[in-house]
Amino acid sequence: MENFVFQNPTKIIFGRDTEGQVGKETKEYADRVLLHYGGGSIKKSGLYDRVVASLQEAGVDFIELSGVQPNPRLSLIKKGIELCRQHQINFILAVGGGSVIDSAKAIAVGVPYAGDVWDFFERKATIREALPVGVVLTIPAAGSETSPASVVTNDDGAWKRDIGSDLIRPKFAILNPELTYTLPAYQTACGVADIMAHIMERYFTRTRNTDLTDRLCEATLRTVIKYAPLALANPTDYSARAEIMWAGTVAHNDLLGTGRIEDWGSHMIEHEISGIYDVPHGAGLAVVFPAWMRYVYHEDVNVFARFAARVWDVEPDFDHPEKTALAGIERLKEFFRSLGLPVTLGELKVGDDRLEEMAAKCTARGPVGNFKKLYKEDVYAIYQLAR
Repeated sequence: MENFVFQNPTKIIFGRDTEGQVGKETKEYADRVLLHYGGGSIKKSGLYDRVVASLQEAGVDFIELSGVQPNPRLSLIKKGIELCRQHQINFILAVGGGSVIDSAKAIAVGVPYAGDVWDFFERKATIREALPVGVVLTIPAAGSETSPASVVTNDDGAWKRDIGSDLIRPKFAILNPELTYTLPAYQTACGVADIMAHIMERYFTRTRNTDLTDRLCEATLRTVIKYAPLALANPTDYSARAEIMWAGTVAHNDLLGTGRIEDWGSHMIEHEISGIYDVPHGAGLAVVFPAWMRYVYHEDVNVFARFAARVWDVEPDFDHPEKTALAGIERLKEFFRSLGLPVTLGELKVGDDRLEEMAAKCTARGPVGNFKKLYKEDVYAIYQLAR
């Protein structure tokens, strides 16, 4: 087990009707905030009205910025930075899913910075300060409600890149599973794939003696595998939605990665797909992850055999652990397919003509991943396996 420091200060407020507390929680940090959200879904559901009423009751003034798209755009983030400066905003309230939260975090680091906020994503600048952020979560998927990360797409060149800093962990996150009842089935499924990918990026490690976090990862995966079909079959099943929502937070609040070297190669590979083709991140991960597994499993076949046995109940073949490992990879792929997710690049309408370009962009700053260091030729081979 590796040395580690674990600290996650985000206050979680979980359960029915908890969005009514957003005004009180926000008031602890600011009297004037940027209310940041996506399209019209929070207005159709009535969530917008409830959030506004709570802010007004608490005496919190706000400026609005809507229009966040999946794979949030740098252009809107820059607009948000200017709004905050113009109106002297010192707190950002994100109401939505991971894209809204990531956009809010990027605005938060951009406001106090004199240069171009994209400098942080290109590693030309280090995050030294950021406005505080609060969250009302509507889509369990990205785990951004408690993570130190933000992923953004630059409209110029379709570059999708990330930043990370404890300074951008939200101060509070309100999680009401009822807010996920109206999610389309496909969006729910994409969220499930994203959650599982966050766990697996940590689970597949070369670090030894990590039995506790191995078991925590396996338990969280099995929980999602159990409850995802139930939520799809009955969208208003509170118990199923609650299990998925909490699993999404635990998957990416850093607990499951303690003491182990994480991978993140699959995420970097997928970012090129969603950055160029604008597909849902979870859908891209459902395609990439099984292909990555098939490419790297022989580096440590026992880890994949354990995954197959403990997560998917594959009967271990002790004489042929490779057969067990491959069976687990196939179970994962079939699970994604059962949720209505794509499992090939063809299903995402990703053509062969840009695979080399994506592999080059993915590794432009050097090899990706840690389970196996992946160079341009490796990433290209994984894209080929995913066709």
